[in-house]
Amino acid sequence: MRICIVYDCLFPYTVGGGERWYRSLAERLVRDGHEVTYLTLRQWDRDTHLDVDPRLEVVALEPRQDLYTAGGRRRIGPPLLFGLGVLWHLARHGRRYDVVHSASFPYFSLLAAAAVRRRRGFRIVTDWFEVWSRAYWNDYLGPIGGAIGYAVQRACARVPQRAFCMSHLHAERLREEGLRGEVTILRGAYTGGLAPAAPEAAEPVVVFAGRLIPEKRAPLGVAGVAAARAAIPELRAAFYGDGPEREAVRTAITAHGVADVVAADGFASAEKVDQSLRHALCMLLPSSREGYGMVVVEAAARGTPSVVVAGEDNAATELIEDGVNGVVVAEATPEAVAAGIVRVYDGGMRMRESTARWFAENAAALSVEASLETVVAAYQSRAAATATAIPS
Repeated sequence: MRICIVYDCLFPYTVGGGERWYRSLAERLVRDGHEVTYLTLRQWDRDTHLDVDPRLEVVALEPRQDLYTAGGRRRIGPPLLFGLGVLWHLARHGRRYDVVHSASFPYFSLLAAAAVRRRRGFRIVTDWFEVWSRAYWNDYLGPIGGAIGYAVQRACARVPQRAFCMSHLHAERLREEGLRGEVTILRGAYTGGLAPAAPEAAEPVVVFAGRLIPEKRAPLGVAGVAAARAAIPELRAAFYGDGPEREAVRTAITAHGVADVVAADGFASAEKVDQSLRHALCMLLPSSREGYGMVVVEAAARGTPSVVVAGEDNAATELIEDGVNGVVVAEATPEAVAAGIVRVYDGGMRMRESTARWFAENAAALSVEASLETVVAAYQSRAAATATAIPS
C-alpha cells in the first residue's frame, strides 16, 4: 500500500509522544514493504542528515519555525502554514496514496486532506490523541479564540475518516462532537521491554518527569511533597524537565521551604530518569490534562506506582487501578496530593509488587506493537472493502 503520514514533527528532531508514535508507525510500515511518505514541517538545520530508514521518504515543508510561544502555548502560524503545505502536496500528489494517516492536531492539515480527498481518491485515518472540551478551549485561547478553536475541532470530527483514540475519555468526546465513522481505542504506546522489572525497595523520593507547562501543574506537585513531609519527614523529590513553568517550580520550592530536599535541575537524560524511577517511592503526575499518560506505564514497568489527579481532561487516570499500580487523587490540592503519596508509602513493597503484576498482565496490550497491528489491520480491511466494491 501507499501511505502518507501527516504530522508536523519528526522524532528525534522534536521529542514527544506523537513524534514517537508516528516514527514507530512509519518504520513498521516500511519494514512490512509498504511505500511510505512522511509529510512534516522542517525542525532541523538544512544540512542535517536525517537519521531515518532510507526506504522512508521524508517531505519537509518550509520554512523552519518555532512551534511554541515563550509561555508554552502552540503558535497559530505554523499550523496554518503546515495546513497550506499539506493542501498543496496532496492536491499535486494525492493520487499516489491509498491512505493519508494524520494526527487530528494541528487540525488544518486534516482539513486540507479532507478538501482534496474525493478528487484524489485516498482514505483518511486520523489519530485523536485528545479532544478538548469547550471549557478547555476557552481557558486556553480565551472566549473568542476558544470558540474558533472549538469550531475547527468540530469540523475535523465530521470529516469522513477512520478514527483512533488512546483513551475512552477522548473516544466518547469524539463521538459527541459528531464523528460519522468508526472510532477504535488503542491502548498501546509503550516502546520499552515487556518483561516487568523485579520491584526494588523504594527510596523516599517522589519523581516528576515531564515538560514544565501549566497543564502539568508541577508547582502543585511541589506543594504536595511539602505537605506529605509532615507524615514522611525523610521524603525528598526530583522534578525532571524544562519549560516555561521552570521558574514557577523554583518559586514553589522556595515558598514551601523545601530547597534542601526538592531538586529541579531541568532536563535529564533518559538513563537518569530511568534510574530514578526504578528506586522512586512513586511517580507523581499532577496534570490537569493528559491524552494518555505514558509515564504511568513507564513507571509501572519498573515496579513503581504512580499518583495522578482526577480531572475531566485527564485520561491518565484510565491507566491507574487505584490501590494496585498507584493512586488516583480526587482533588487538585496539596493536601490531597500529599494523601496520595502517603497511601503509596503505606503500601510499601506490597504495592510495588502489585504494580509489577499489573504491568505484566497488561504489557502486551500497552505495547506500541499492539496498536501498530491494529492500525495496519485497519488499512488492510479498508483496502479489501474498497477492492470488493469496485467492479472487475
